[in-house]
Amino acid sequence: MSSSPVVLGIDFGGTKIAVAVCDLTGRRLGGGVVASLAERGARASFDFGVQSARQLLADYAPEASVAAVGVSTFGIPFDDRVELAPAIDGWGALPIGRELRAAFPGVPVRIANDAKAAAQAEARWGALAHADPAIYLNLGTGLAAAVVAHGQVLAGRNGAAGEIGYSLRDRTDVGGPEVRLEDMVSGLALQRRAASPPLRPTAAEIFGAAAEDPDLDNLITDFVDELAFHVVNMAILIDPARIAAGGGLTRSWDRIEPRLTAALRASVPYPPELVLGRYPHDAPLLGAVALAVDAAGGTANGDGRFALETTNSHYRSNVPESTPSTERVTEQ
Repeated sequence: MSSSPVVLGIDFGGTKIAVAVCDLTGRRLGGGVVASLAERGARASFDFGVQSARQLLADYAPEASVAAVGVSTFGIPFDDRVELAPAIDGWGALPIGRELRAAFPGVPVRIANDAKAAAQAEARWGALAHADPAIYLNLGTGLAAAVVAHGQVLAGRNGAAGEIGYSLRDRTDVGGPEVRLEDMVSGLALQRRAASPPLRPTAAEIFGAAAEDPDLDNLITDFVDELAFHVVNMAILIDPARIAAGGGLTRSWDRIEPRLTAALRASVPYPPELVLGRYPHDAPLLGAVALAVDAAGGTANGDGRFALETTNSHYRSNVPESTPSTERVTEQ
């Protein structure tokens, strides 16, 4: 346990919330993952994330002061709202900046979009280091990308650069009842498209069952091919040296990567290298910890492993006994 100042990283996702407490060099003292409670709405999800973070501090740094908090979230975060955040009902109206400062009074708080935080982590220590320019492709509950140039993530005028989930799929969508790309190509979209009430399989279950189910196999092929179409167009626009992918869907990278690679090689004048990120499932949290370390004036070590290495691998929770087991903390 630590009595020296610590930093806290929180990654609010559409299906899970990841938390880590670290020293000022970024070495992880403890961490874990909880369900987002998305079905209960924004207030419940946010409060559960804060509760989990406080429990983490109580478990692993009960005598330490918090030097800074770094947060990554889906959507475009502002002090009084989160724009482009449909994954959890009510998240868009959540005054996330104010809420975080109220939850951790007197502590510097830094907030970033999850895909951009992940891209910065990969550019700083991971698969996109020394790749200029580069693209980070986030394949998770939603769909997003981030562009890296000269080691920095492009924010855009409104902080929305790379929000490819809002791309149109057909020219008839212009000015009409549009179907966004994320509505067809994302973890949530895949679940919806494969659902057979009352069953709603997870994306991992869909990929796993596709080998034995021709209908699911065709769905996955269509899903990946549409993703490839848009990745090709991004590559033509940016001319990246490398594209790195992360997010929950990359657990099925063996099914996704070959078709993306083939499309890039067939259709891009100068095909970029396509790789799995160094931190495919942890990059947004890693980026959040980096925000906190920077805000606290600490110096993270240079290899990027800091928030993934831990002196405590078990994260206990004070979740009430009535909470379903699927919402309990799991070891990261």
